[in-house]
This record gives sequence, structure tokens and C-alpha cells, in this order.
Amino acid sequence: LGDETIAVVFFLDVGLERCQQMFADLNRHAIRPSKSLGVLYDHRDDIGKLTKLIILRSAFFNDLVDKEHSTLSLKSRKLFTLSAIYNATRSFLENLDDIPDFQEVVLAAEFWETVAQQFPEWELVRQRKMLASEVRKDFIHSHGIALQAIGRLGNALIKARPLEWQKDLVRLKDVDWSRSNAGLWEGRAMLGGRVSKATNNIVLTTNVLKQQLQIPLAEDEQRIEDAFLRGENGRGNKRGQVGLRRARA
Repeated sequence: LGDETIAVVFFLDVGLERCQQMFADLNRHAIRPSKSLGVLYDHRDDIGKLTKLIILRSAFFNDLVDKEHSTLSLKSRKLFTLSAIYNATRSFLENLDDIPDFQEVVLAAEFWETVAQQFPEWELVRQRKMLASEVRKDFIHSHGIALQAIGRLGNALIKARPLEWQKDLVRLKDVDWSRSNAGLWEGRAMLGGRVSKATNNIVLTTNVLKQQLQIPLAEDEQRIEDAFLRGENGRGNKRGQVGLRRARA
């Protein structure tokens, strides 16, 4: 801790009322930085450092990731946020204890480059042949929930098929990622037509991908899936089952 520093601001104590006002102003009007900016400036978080290194070295992702904002504006030409890639990479590397630390960045970079090859819309945005806003509007695969679900899928895939995971990821192309495919995504990745990042929605989206690649669901994933199919999330279970059958086909 000898080299650590902390900023200190001194105020003149000119009375209790003034001190109370300063307290109120500092706490009421304080602006919390975006999650992406927090990841960008945090040099202690190993996953954060790894994520930034992957993006920096990638000719594909470096031009498509907004490193400062956690929500993309309608006119933004970026396709992803740093916080979304960070969360997805953390899910991908979770409990991969057999992977040495120095190989994690290589594995994660290889994984995301392979994933990128499965989405032609991403490449069209990089080539300026398609607007990022159009992709975000028409598909869910560039949204944070889909990225995190893909990260969770990759984690399970590498554990189950360590030698075949790249070949199996090609099947991501067979999923209908369009937001208009409400029969599959409503209640899973979307609620009322809007993309949701709630924990259960991340799991339900992951379940679709796992079943597409014929990977067994974990116990907690199966429990959430069963509740969804019973309609306990307030959505129609028949609609979700039909959509899932179409995704498998």
C-alpha cells in the first residue's frame, strides 16, 4: 500500500448548515460512472485487463466496441459495449481451472473471433456496409444478454467438448436471432418486445443455445427452464415450446 494514493478535497468549516449542505450536494448530485468506463479505468480486475487486451489486439472488435458507455445511442456506429464484452468474457472463463492464466487470453480471443465468424451482420457493420443501429434493432445477437449467453455456452462447450468446440460453434448460425422471432425469444431474451438483461432471462437464452448444440442443462438451468415452460414467468409456455422446436429444426 506504500505506493497507493487517494484524492482528498478540503472544505472550510464555516458552520453546521454549510457542512450539511456540502454533504447533501456531494451525495445527491454525484454521478456514477458507466460500467464500461469503470472497466476501462480499473487496472486491478484481471478479467477487465484480459477483456481490454482481447479488444485491443482484435482487428474485428477494436473498431466495434464502445469503451466508455454502457448503453449505445441510436446513432452510435459501435455494435458492442466494453461492459457487455466484459460480462460475457467473465461468464466464458468461469471455473475453467484447468486453463493456465497465461493461456486464458489466447483462449478467450480465439473464442470471440470464432463467434464473430458466425454472424455475417457483424462483419457487414465492420465493413460499413450495414448500420450498427439496424443490427441492434433487428437482431438480439449483439445485445449484452446474447453475448453473455454465448459466453456461458462457450464455457459449457469447452468443458464438455474441449477438442470440438470451434466446430460446434458453427451451429450458432442455425439460430433465428431476429427480434421478430417472438415465438422463441419472448419471455427468454425479451419481455414485452424489449430486450431484458435479468438473470433468469440470461439463463433462458443460454438454454436455447445449449439445446441447439445438444449440451445438457445444469440443474439450476433446468429448474428455470421448467418454470418457464410451466408459464410461471407470466408468459405462454406453448409459444416458447413452439419457438424452441423451430430453433432445433
